[in-house]
Amino acid sequence: MSDLHYLVRKPKKTIAQPPLLILLHGYGSNEQDLFSFAEELPDDFLIISAQAPFSMGFNAYAWYSINFDDKNGKFSDLEQAKESIDKIAVFIDDIKKKYNTNPDKTFLLGFSQGAILSYSLSFFYPNKVQNVIALSGYINTELLPETISKDITTSYYSSHGSVDQVLPVEWARKSKPFLDNLNLKSSYSEYPVGHGVAPQNFYSFKTWIEERL
Repeated sequence: MSDLHYLVRKPKKTIAQPPLLILLHGYGSNEQDLFSFAEELPDDFLIISAQAPFSMGFNAYAWYSINFDDKNGKFSDLEQAKESIDKIAVFIDDIKKKYNTNPDKTFLLGFSQGAILSYSLSFFYPNKVQNVIALSGYINTELLPETISKDITTSYYSSHGSVDQVLPVEWARKSKPFLDNLNLKSSYSEYPVGHGVAPQNFYSFKTWIEERL
């Protein structure tokens, strides 16, 4: 059983086996952050917003530590990251079972650190989710399995701010070529913002989601 804390928005109408949308917030945030999207997203969805396991204090949480030192500069704790990927995988299974969701319509939406892990999870656990929405993140090649399954059928929506001061847009631009090379369905777009989600970005991924329901 997973021990991740989460918020729930149940479908607005009674539906057998609702589609599932899981939200993964960014570094230093919490489960309330992306949950603000919930009211604007399709009524059929069961929406779950998960809280990362590592507390930073003051209601701030992380999926893994980002460390700073003189020798290595800024670096990510990849062991913690993999631990969180495994926890999220168990969490998804628990939620699917508890709420009897549609096994063929699982969406994973992550922002920043949550987006990085959404990508990674889709490769470590092929087809556990059918759709990944990666906002302001990138594919961290250090967080991928040694061999990538040829049976992945997941679709990807990626977007980034063209003036992102936290995660350089150059990192995000590598995502679509990487996915294209694996013959995976993907779309990539940029918006003239920093490390955040512009209104037109929201409506873009909302439309993308609706087309896959």
